[in-house]
Amino acid sequence: MAEPRRRVGAETSATRTAILEATEQVLVEEGYAAASTRRVAARAGLKPSLVHYYFPTTDDLMLAVYRRCAEWANAELEKALADPEPLLALWRYTIDTTRTALMIEFIAMATHRKSLQAAMAEHAGQTHALQLQVVERALGDRASEVPPVVLVALIAALGRSLVMEAGMGTGIGHAEATAWFENWLARLRSDTP
Repeated sequence: MAEPRRRVGAETSATRTAILEATEQVLVEEGYAAASTRRVAARAGLKPSLVHYYFPTTDDLMLAVYRRCAEWANAELEKALADPEPLLALWRYTIDTTRTALMIEFIAMATHRKSLQAAMAEHAGQTHALQLQVVERALGDRASEVPPVVLVALIAALGRSLVMEAGMGTGIGHAEATAWFENWLARLRSDTP
């Protein structure tokens, strides 16, 4: 006989949001190994049983936090798609460090949690498709000059490298590389001869 599914709290609950925010804070400040139900509950000012009411397992909690971050990323990419300077907007999204620590924790955690790894892979595909739309829109007829898929890879690779190095306290050549790359992206605009 199958075990009955536990009731889970409402998606729109302020308590659920507080739990997600507390989990993000613990992940960023203390790392994923510290993100226990007790630690999250203490950070949110709640009892651990309430965390389990909304998230029956730790995997459920981590997936919900990741999906919340993925929604933020998608919204930022949608803004880049609508921006009058889409290549520069995509570049600035890529080098934005506001979520770097959190993403590093998710990457580390995904090596041990297959459900998180699957969610991250799925979101990476969605993100890539949005980034490709941004680049294709920006390049227009000039897409033969730099294939859009190559430009997406260049933006991602250089951006990640700069962000990771800055996170380790290294910044040699970053300002120069950023200035050169932004200038090059501006020249690639479809309206530039």
